Amino acid sequence: MPRLAPYLEQHKDYQGPGDARPTAIQIVEDQGLVSSPSWIGRVVLVTGCSPGGLGPETAKAIHLTGADVYITVRDVTKGKQIAEEILADGKPGKVGVIEMDLASLKSIRAGAEEFLRKSDNKLNVLINNAGIMACPQGKTKDGFELQFGTNHLGHFYLFHLVKDALLASASPSFNSRVISVSSAAHRYGEIHFDDLNFEKIEYTPLKAYGQSKLANIYFANELDRRYKSQNLRALSLHPGGILTPLTRYLSTTQDILDDPDLSKMLKNPAQGAATTVWAAIAKELEGKGGIYLDEVAEAEETPPEAPYYAGGYNARAFDPAAEEKLWAVSLKLTGLSE
Repeated sequence: MPRLAPYLEQHKDYQGPGDARPTAIQIVEDQGLVSSPSWIGRVVLVTGCSPGGLGPETAKAIHLTGADVYITVRDVTKGKQIAEEILADGKPGKVGVIEMDLASLKSIRAGAEEFLRKSDNKLNVLINNAGIMACPQGKTKDGFELQFGTNHLGHFYLFHLVKDALLASASPSFNSRVISVSSAAHRYGEIHFDDLNFEKIEYTPLKAYGQSKLANIYFANELDRRYKSQNLRALSLHPGGILTPLTRYLSTTQDILDDPDLSKMLKNPAQGAATTVWAAIAKELEGKGGIYLDEVAEAEETPPEAPYYAGGYNARAFDPAAEEKLWAVSLKLTGLSE
């Protein structure tokens, strides 16, 4: 079968933020799902909806379908402002604000309990969007390396807390979906099973980020393998190059802006959320999982010599033995059992 790439033409001539590449809202419109009877009453949970990032753009677009959207934030005051902006579209779906710090298992547990209470134990789509990137070395509140603990373990733990709701809300006609926002940075990542916290290996911010983003893909692949028979599917994706608060630790931001070729590849946040929204709602992805997406398409394998900013995935992104091992290790680290 040919790969799914509905916006291939729009991605042939990069002209920078605001060019012809689709926005998240355009995805909803093109799918014919604005105020859709099939989406009214569905529930979507989006992590990491702080101002300026991809989360708010993702939530705004999905709310247009008529679904109830719940957003997680560390700062509830800012979250309420985002919620008001989303509700301005006049669509019937609720918008709920959930306080959650993905760097704290206690906070995740409290947030998950609040979400399940407010949503009446219903959840059709979980979008694991929150993350940190290339930060100085640090630890989460539970002692995990900050990027691995937040980007991977936090979402792994959250999934298990809301898993029953995802399974109960699933049906053969609309499978529940878990969307993991990864990154092209997975291509220079490696899962250091003997030193996940970089206590022996020299810590470099991008190496640790790459590990966490590869873990996002492994998590999605293994989740899909385990639960597809129960109408629960998982996808992972690269949103593209977007300068948001996430990139604040990068020392090369100005270099990117000054490079005419690189700057043309950048997207604005509305475009950056497009692949996530496509993964969450696209009719053509119904019943599909274990796929890595970018540029609002099924991604292709990237040659090893490709530049760091190229899209696609490397061969290491699909490794069933490593995916199963990471799942088992993550259960142990978070104190979970299946």
